[in-house]
Order: sequence, then C-alpha cells, then structure tokens
Amino acid sequence: MLLQEKNNITPEEYLSLERDSEIKNEYFAGEMYAMAGASRSHNKISTNIVRVLGNQLIEKPCSIFSSEMKVKIEAIKKYTYPDIVVVCGNEEYDDENNDILLNPVVIIEILSDSTEAYDRGDKFSHYQFIDSFAEYILISQYFQKIEKFIRKKDNTWIYSKYEKTEDTITIHSINCQLSLSDVYKDVNLSEYHMRRNQLKLKT
Repeated sequence: MLLQEKNNITPEEYLSLERDSEIKNEYFAGEMYAMAGASRSHNKISTNIVRVLGNQLIEKPCSIFSSEMKVKIEAIKKYTYPDIVVVCGNEEYDDENNDILLNPVVIIEILSDSTEAYDRGDKFSHYQFIDSFAEYILISQYFQKIEKFIRKKDNTWIYSKYEKTEDTITIHSINCQLSLSDVYKDVNLSEYHMRRNQLKLKT
C-alpha cells in the first residue's frame, strides 16, 4: 500500500533518504511514497516462493531476491520494490551499493486489496520499460489464484491463469516450476474471508 508522499525531491535525495529510512519507499516523478507492511499470508507466500525457486536456481546463473531489493526503471527514473525478483547472467546495478537492480528477468507481486489495481495497472506498465523483463507473475493472498504474463518478441503479452491445487506453473525465462500447493503451503486463506464476512455483518 502507498501510504504517503513527499514531493519535489530528486532521485539523489530519495536515495540518500531511503538508505537511512526504517521503512521502504518508492520513488517516481519527484514523489516519494511510503509502503505499508505485509500480512502474515503475504510473508508466508513470499517465503514459500523464494524457497522453492531458490532451490531450483542453485545450479543456474540466476539469483532471487525478496522485497528488500530495489529495482530502477531507468527510462522513467522510477525506483520500486517488487515482492520477488529474479535476475540471470550479469547482475547490473545502479551504483556500487548493489542494492538497486537494473535488469530483472522475472518479477512477482503478491496482491493485496490496497495494491492490486496498482500492480495490475501503472506498475506493470512501468515495468515494461525494462528490456530484460520477460515474465510477470501476480499472486493472490486471499484466493488460490496465480496469473502469469509472458512477453513476446513484439512486446505483446500472453496471459494465463492457475487456480487448482494441482496446477504447476512453468516460468520459461528461468526454466523453473512453481506449484500452487507449494505457493500456498501453510497459508490460511480462510482468515481473509472470515474477516470480510465479519465486516459485512457490522454494516
């Protein structure tokens, strides 16, 4: 969730503030946006994915990073924090701090009520300015549902959706597989629905 903004700052000012900040902030067009904390389900899904894909990438020239790694979209001077990012081959960074990745191949976002529209809309559009970006994966933390977008050579995208426990997704750009049973292992999806039903009863 984007909580607040600080206006009219330069990228250099943003980086100076961000590296000393106790919370994560995105940056775009002179504005600095604070990010909200993640739920247990969000964190569990992220941990599951990093574990499963990390094991498959051990013998490959690829690295996987969780939400502490910033990504810079050079074409529009935007700094953002994907939930999970995979890079292969030569890792390109913005500076000697090696904390701002320039060439992600796979980006994974875990959707929430407050971020879903952004992740599907502007954020996805902005990611597409990155030449190396090949696959985009959106994961619901409330329902058993994963969506995948694969970039074609003409810069159009192929969409697919997975909702069954036995479904397995192939991430072609890194030659890895991700099953829904692994992604949602020990994730209590009923918590969200119980909370939503309780709110409905109060209204």
